[in-house]
Amino acid sequence: MADLNDLDQIKSLDKSNLLGSIQSLGDQVKQAWEETQALLIDTNYCTGIENIVVAGMGGSGLNAHIFKSLFTKQLKVPFEIVNGYQLPEYVNDKTLVVLSSFSGSTEETIAAGKQAVERGAKITGLCSGSTLGDFLKGGGYPSYIFDPKFNPSNQPRMGLGYTIIGLTGLLIKLGFAKVEDNFSEQILNSVAAAGKDYGIESTLAKEVAQKLKDHFAIIVGSEFLTGNAHAFANQTNENAKTFSAYHLVPELNHHLLEGLTNPATLKTNVQVILLESDSYIEKNKARYEVTKKILDKQQIPYYSLNLTGSEIEQSFRVLVFGSYVTFYLALLYDLDPTPIPWVDFFKEELKKIS
Repeated sequence: MADLNDLDQIKSLDKSNLLGSIQSLGDQVKQAWEETQALLIDTNYCTGIENIVVAGMGGSGLNAHIFKSLFTKQLKVPFEIVNGYQLPEYVNDKTLVVLSSFSGSTEETIAAGKQAVERGAKITGLCSGSTLGDFLKGGGYPSYIFDPKFNPSNQPRMGLGYTIIGLTGLLIKLGFAKVEDNFSEQILNSVAAAGKDYGIESTLAKEVAQKLKDHFAIIVGSEFLTGNAHAFANQTNENAKTFSAYHLVPELNHHLLEGLTNPATLKTNVQVILLESDSYIEKNKARYEVTKKILDKQQIPYYSLNLTGSEIEQSFRVLVFGSYVTFYLALLYDLDPTPIPWVDFFKEELKKIS
């Protein structure tokens, strides 16, 4: 088990510099914000659009979940996320299809793009190049194609500064979202503060990683942090190679509470992380308090991350927290957090039969 305070041990395990990707989140945000703000997009491109569909997989789809959670109060049209090959039947010339793939080579997203063309949908997208980049450029579609120079690990799940801000920037330019003048400043300040609170010189995220070691991780969030709960669980799977899932308040109060009874080993092999915010509606704040009472009664261990600030500040703070916790958790298992051997194996096997 690695010593989380020993930089030499950390570097010896972190061969692809995933730590550098975490520490560069602010640079990713700054680059993506400046570049999307400089895009020249016809403001009439999306005239008459009645719904938005974002197609993206794994780490490349997390941006859509976070955007939807943060901007749901603004959205004037339905916003659906597709994590697969097929677009909904309703997609037509009044649909904006957003294609999101960090690498630009995600086969499900490329398949969705071809369907979007067949349906006559308006198309936009973001990626770092490859097949999707050629598709977007060749079709003359408004898009954000970026150089991920501040993501040394080159993992989509660690390039969220590019994909969240890239998606947000595109949808601002297309007229579907608005932000405050200090939007990017809020994010950058939040990321910097969180880096100090959870980074290498701090102990908090390391202590939470210790709680998660040898446990299944259940991430709980609500409202504008719903997408963050999803991203945290994803990074726990991929960075720490640890089983994780996410649940939402109030939905979990209608079923999961009964599922905490069996098997009896839950009391020793599950760790719950609660993303609590002072910005949640009062009903949900009350639900967290009662939920914690039940967790105590069921002897299920939990940790509460208490958040303040604007919604966008809290969202990016959780991104930093989850990134560090899952990075440290990988090190506690003496694992390099970057490689995803089983996902890679799956892809190679799939090529043989499809």
